[in-house]
Parts: sequence; C-alpha cells; structure tokens
Amino acid sequence: MSTNTILANQSLHRFDGHDKVWLFGYGSLIWKADFDYIERRPARIFGWSRRFWQGSHDHRGRPGAPGRVATLIADPGALCAGMAYLITPEVFDHLDRREKNGYLREIVTIEFSDGGNAQGLVYIAGPGNKAFLGAASEAEIARHIATAEGPSGLNRDYFFHLADALRRMGESDVHIDRIERELRRIAGA
Repeated sequence: MSTNTILANQSLHRFDGHDKVWLFGYGSLIWKADFDYIERRPARIFGWSRRFWQGSHDHRGRPGAPGRVATLIADPGALCAGMAYLITPEVFDHLDRREKNGYLREIVTIEFSDGGNAQGLVYIAGPGNKAFLGAASEAEIARHIATAEGPSGLNRDYFFHLADALRRMGESDVHIDRIERELRRIAGA
C-alpha cells in the first residue's frame, strides 16, 4: 500500500531562513540527480544502514505488486555512503513529490569524504509507513527485485544503477553486494 507524504514533508520546512540546504542521497539520489544543485560531494552519515526494505508502488512497482527500494534503518555504529547535494529550498517542491511514497525528511549530520561536515536533510521511509515491506534475506530481496516493474522501469535497473554508482565512488555495502550476487545468479539461471 502506498503512503503519500508530500503534505507531511511540506509542513516540515526546517530551513530556518537558509537559502541553501544540504541533502544526503543514498539510493537513486546518488545516480539520478534530476534537480538543480549548487554543489555535489561524496559523503557519509553515521548511525544508519541502507536496506532494500521499502516498497515502491509508484516507481519500481505497482499497487499490489510493489518493487523494493532503498531506505535507511537506524543502526548504531554503522555508516552509509552516498552523495550530498547543496540545493536551494525550492528544490524540495520536486523532491517531496519524487520521494512521496513513505519518505519523510529528517535532519542528519553529513560527513564529507574530503573532510568537514554539515547539518542537512535526508529522506527516510521508516517502519511506520504503509509502504514499508520490512526485513528479508538478501536472497528473498533479490528474487523480489528480479521480477518487479513499475512506471519508472524495472526494479533491477534501479538496483544495478545504485550498485554501479557505489562502485564508481569506491564504496562497498555488504547488503548491496549480497543482493547483487544473488540477482546476477538469478539472471544467469
């Protein structure tokens, strides 16, 4: 079941008069920046793990047959690599629609790979949203991703774009690596 979070995010201004805001991307926002940005930098956030536990009923799946896309799960001691974008608050009009299926903006500390840090925002689809699919083995997640498709295309294309983007950044994610091995096994079968 999908969860439209556009209005909830629009009520979370959190810009406090800033004309620029950092945004952290850990999924498709790494490889699909379909918005204007001022600056882009590889970065990490701490205390979060990337997991393919969120349902996509509007992009990589359909109502009744969702795909699986990335979200973040609180995980003390973990780090999640991604891409930070310096944007103007107006860009959130587009991003709130793009990330509408269960994702809410949260404040995080972003650590830049080349040094320094800043407060910024990240979209997280937590366990309380109706589109949350929850934990599953990497093999089960791979089987799900292998067959899902939605208006934005094949679920496996989303996954492989992310895995490739992380490799190009020189980053590794055990969850992604295990799903990718299983997806490639399925494709070869």
